[in-house]
Amino acid sequence: MTSTVVPTSARADDADLTSLGYEPSLHRKLGRYASFAAGFSFVSILTTIFQLFAFGYSFAGPAFFWTWPVVLLGQLLVALNFAELAARYPLSGAVYQWARRVGGETVGWFAGWFMALAQVVTAAAAAIALQVVLPQLWEGFQVVGGDAALNTVTGAANAVVLGAVLLVVTTIINSCGVKLMSHVNSIGVTCEIVGVAAVILALVTAAQRGPEVIMDTTVMQGSDLGAVGAFLVSGLMAAYVMVGFNSAGELSEETKNPRRTAPRTILSALIISGIGGALMIITALMAAPSLDDGRLATEGLPYVLTAVLGTFWGKVLLVDVAVAIFVCTLAIQTAGSRLVFSMARDGKLPASNLFSSVHPVRGTPMWPSIAIGALAVGVLAINVGNAALFTTLSSVCIVMVYLAYLMVTVPQLINRLRGDWDRVGQTIPSGLFSLGRWGLPVNILAVLYGAVMVVNLAWPRPEVYDPSGENGILLYAAPLMVGVVLLLGIWVRRMSSIRASA
Repeated sequence: MTSTVVPTSARADDADLTSLGYEPSLHRKLGRYASFAAGFSFVSILTTIFQLFAFGYSFAGPAFFWTWPVVLLGQLLVALNFAELAARYPLSGAVYQWARRVGGETVGWFAGWFMALAQVVTAAAAAIALQVVLPQLWEGFQVVGGDAALNTVTGAANAVVLGAVLLVVTTIINSCGVKLMSHVNSIGVTCEIVGVAAVILALVTAAQRGPEVIMDTTVMQGSDLGAVGAFLVSGLMAAYVMVGFNSAGELSEETKNPRRTAPRTILSALIISGIGGALMIITALMAAPSLDDGRLATEGLPYVLTAVLGTFWGKVLLVDVAVAIFVCTLAIQTAGSRLVFSMARDGKLPASNLFSSVHPVRGTPMWPSIAIGALAVGVLAINVGNAALFTTLSSVCIVMVYLAYLMVTVPQLINRLRGDWDRVGQTIPSGLFSLGRWGLPVNILAVLYGAVMVVNLAWPRPEVYDPSGENGILLYAAPLMVGVVLLLGIWVRRMSSIRASA
């Protein structure tokens, strides 16, 4: 007969989880790098800057760079508050659990609801990005035939095919267990980091102008939106990119020594992404063949990289971007599945028994991964009939992410103002991450930043929500969609309560 010896540290982590009200059921396999990779791959600067550089540049020109550090600083304020919560509540479904513990059951439920739906749409948006990359590598990836551009009928249909295949693969990996997921994700993140470093180096060596290019406000000053309006719209690019750093906390119950690991990896995932993204943007502006031929505003970073790297190395980079898209989709689905599992474990969702079940051998919640994957494929299908609507949904889902973040930071601030936060802090082990006396001002600034960003993201601008001018109702997509999600959430929560009490 053989016996399995459980390491002391693992027993301590499991005992810690029991003290928070849950029995250990997930496999605790993640170390510090795997935890960091979960957050970094969700942000995925190589994927998102590759996609969104043109959007930011088209509104504010080279000066759009300054929106990046502004958003980074704002999100760092949020991440600092999250890091404190990760040290206190190292639980799966972090955003739901944090909001629930500091704001009550109702606030926690709606934070989880908004975040879960946003992650479904975000997974679809990440998966659809394969269409931008794979047909450029080999025309055989255009299986539908015809034009590969996303805004064409054939390109939109093919994007759904490629995205659906990717989501099937990520679902299988997630269903096989966190160990396989973490290995794949860590390898992919390593490739992405190497790719980001290579891109920055290549752009620096091909620089045609100095870093003072970021002081060029010509486009912004001449914009129809005005300088301030142009800056605010271009800032949406950074706002779309720098979300999901909380994913390290979502996997806390599968992370070793999570009270110490998760706070560090939440912060490091955001900071490293922020620094890497800033360097990519500024070096791309330095190396661009032209700033005023219109191509930066339409083709963005791919235009610069093609000019600098040439066809061969450009295709090598495209392979790396495809890897980044793959691990980004994987990380989003993983985080979403843990959120659904955590809510279901508390009996807060329909079919909670199914979604809270854990495979006895693989130690992973399979059904939440399957549900997230299936729903994301369903969202993908919208792109075939209406690519503009899919783009609008992708924008609205970021609004829901920021709202979910506010549902954490606002009650957290209320706790601080009431003086409850310090009393809670006395019940946890000493030496864990804490903002100390800086907690109140950092929390206040995080809430103010979050509120401003929600307004900025949801503002009914034609340039963002109805660029073609063909469907005026899309202008109000954000408040309308949030209202629909809220009403649907009230109904789902009520149905779940009725079934739980039956």
